[in-house]
Amino acid sequence: MLICGPVFPHEVVGFSGGNKYFFPGIAGEEIIHITHWLGALITSYEMIGAKDSPVRTIIDRAASMIPVERYALCSVISDQGINGLFIGSPENAFSEAADLSASVHIRWVDRTYQSVLSVLPEMYDEIWTGAKGMYKVEPVISDGGEIIIYAPHIKEFSSVHGKVIQEIGYHVRDYFVNQWDKFSKYPWGILAHSTHLRGTGTYKNGIEKPRIQVTLATGISESMCNSVNLNYLNPDSIKLDEWKDREKAGILFVPKAGEYLYRLKKN
Repeated sequence: MLICGPVFPHEVVGFSGGNKYFFPGIAGEEIIHITHWLGALITSYEMIGAKDSPVRTIIDRAASMIPVERYALCSVISDQGINGLFIGSPENAFSEAADLSASVHIRWVDRTYQSVLSVLPEMYDEIWTGAKGMYKVEPVISDGGEIIIYAPHIKEFSSVHGKVIQEIGYHVRDYFVNQWDKFSKYPWGILAHSTHLRGTGTYKNGIEKPRIQVTLATGISESMCNSVNLNYLNPDSIKLDEWKDREKAGILFVPKAGEYLYRLKKN
């Protein structure tokens, strides 16, 4: 069995690549839901950009049960091209590639930002995948700050999972955990996606308090955004040039959102 694929920071398992292309890459629903929900319990905030994690342990354990030899070609790719290619066992090739990815795909900043505008490329055609514009900047958004996902071309939450998303909405992890009898029947991978986009926060005495606000400036209507617990902003009201080069004012502009993970230096 030969794995051929890139390694970069990932919200569920820490870094993509290696045995992840087997589990859950081409695996069945059960392990998909278990790994994604475990990552959500730990939170994307903590998981993304972590090479060693409980989720990676599960994936490697599952892959050890494949009864044939396994090898991997793990690449690290950026705008500059191929930064590195590691060949060997999936575990070793992944480990070396993840070390390089950490230096290539993570941008360290000195401060947090009150407002972040994530401009999604058109390769993300729904919120299901476009939520990476949130995950990868969440660590540098100030408490009480706002992330605006700008993608006028996106018209839906998910072509496959949209119905379930509209039933459960987007909520912090504890909203689901503290009402588990109500939500455990839903696919755990979709619950995980919900918490990943909504970010960290609390749910106590029936009151949900997200750490940050999440606003969509997309082709999804205001009523649809509000119905799933997200804010709405008319994308036509946004002039991209007005967001650029305003870091000193606490405003971060992220072109090609989802490509790099932003981290705070002191962490």
